[in-house]
Amino acid sequence: MKRFVEGVDRNQATLFPERLDDYVGDDNPVRVIDAFIDALDLGALDFDIVPEATGRPGYRPATMLKISVYGYLNQVQSSRRLERECGRNVELIWLTGSLKPDFKTIADFRKVNRPAIRDVCRQFVALCREISLLDCASVAVNGSKFKAMNAKAENFTREKFRKRFKEIDECIGRYLSELDRADEVHSATGMEVSEAEVQKIIDRIAWLKKEANKLAEVQAEMDRTDADQILETDPDARSSCRRHAFSMMAITSRHPRIIGYNVQSVVDTEHHLMVAHEVTNIGADRNALSDMANQARDALCVDKLDVVADKGYYKGEEIVACEDDDITVTLPKVATLNAKARGRFDRSAFIFDAEENIHICPAGQHLDYHTTREEGGKVLHVYWTNVCQHCPVKQHCTPSKERRISRWEREDVLERVQQRLEDNPDKMAPRRETAEHPFGTIKAWMGATHFKTRTLKHVATEIALHVLAYNMMRVIAIIGIPELIKAIGAFLSWLSATVVPGYAVGGSERAFKPI
Repeated sequence: MKRFVEGVDRNQATLFPERLDDYVGDDNPVRVIDAFIDALDLGALDFDIVPEATGRPGYRPATMLKISVYGYLNQVQSSRRLERECGRNVELIWLTGSLKPDFKTIADFRKVNRPAIRDVCRQFVALCREISLLDCASVAVNGSKFKAMNAKAENFTREKFRKRFKEIDECIGRYLSELDRADEVHSATGMEVSEAEVQKIIDRIAWLKKEANKLAEVQAEMDRTDADQILETDPDARSSCRRHAFSMMAITSRHPRIIGYNVQSVVDTEHHLMVAHEVTNIGADRNALSDMANQARDALCVDKLDVVADKGYYKGEEIVACEDDDITVTLPKVATLNAKARGRFDRSAFIFDAEENIHICPAGQHLDYHTTREEGGKVLHVYWTNVCQHCPVKQHCTPSKERRISRWEREDVLERVQQRLEDNPDKMAPRRETAEHPFGTIKAWMGATHFKTRTLKHVATEIALHVLAYNMMRVIAIIGIPELIKAIGAFLSWLSATVVPGYAVGGSERAFKPI
């Protein structure tokens, strides 16, 4: 048959290119990794660049860093897979100069240089800023739950102990009842139960007792440390729990219980670049707004910043902290009271008159200021009126003697945020596609089981490598590989000839590093 595409005969002699460099095209992303890492002053970034005087020579930190970044850029995060790729992947052979470090060396490099690797991620954000990809001082904040390397069966809580001990007691009781029933049948009828069946029940009871002893040891450890939960594989991860939603992973019907971490990110609204990120095992987002906004402002080197977030970040103290720092936030208010659901007027139905310092109720009555109290660290001004008993719409307002309104002394800041959202309701629409797109991409790269490392400090390094890889791919998609390599060279040439406040230029390998 002559109509098929034929391959080359394996025994045919061929002449390969004379240079290894000819195998890697000018538009290959691996050239960006090479140019960027060669531009860094790894000594200034606290990488261990001084070799040991004795013993077997080690690999250069630049070579190991290139391997790690290449792995996360190409969805090859496993150190064992990277070891195999170093021996058969032409791009890695070109990148490392045909070096083949073993998987333990690759894994130990990422473990030892955790803070330095996170600084490399920040360096790329600084590069994006200097080549005018982060000129828009507008960002979106978002958080997402990532799975940890810990099975649900290896997660223990006090509620789980209670349920499991109850189940074990019930199972043992059933098995003992079966043995008693077998004895009764034998006494009444003389029928013998097979020894195999009896031994099976005895073994099952022994296994349950062993399981109970193991749970008792774990429970004793929990009581000794006064912890809310214990995870045997990854102790820093947290599972979802309704009762402790502010300290563990939140759970909803749409998002079932997971064991993992909460990753916070700040994304540029123009080019969707991740300018800041943080890994935490606190499930709720409501305490993270001001911290993430300030990290983004520092990364962008701007005095004022526009931040948009979802209602999970709504907390009065956090919003006020942002406004005090000249950070303009836009986010929807959380409806915490259920008065409207009960057919009564909610808080929004009472209009505040700042000049008169009163609240006007739906019936037109004035709620005057009476007292000030402190609650949860907040100074609250309390308003009410004495005419509620004779109000014709009282049944739609309050079942109490009078309706009381408490107003925080910084409530005006929250009102400005709400007014800002009402004046520009379309501002929330792009938030999802801006802030959630990077998380979707990274989770697709990570696969079904997300993190390859354990404990918070190692997971933070893993996320930093993912963020660096994501930002590289975004910049490549925006300006292209040749332009990005030129931008790296031009930026470093400009730094070497200019004294720039906030940057330090390295020695033999010129580098940029915010001070």
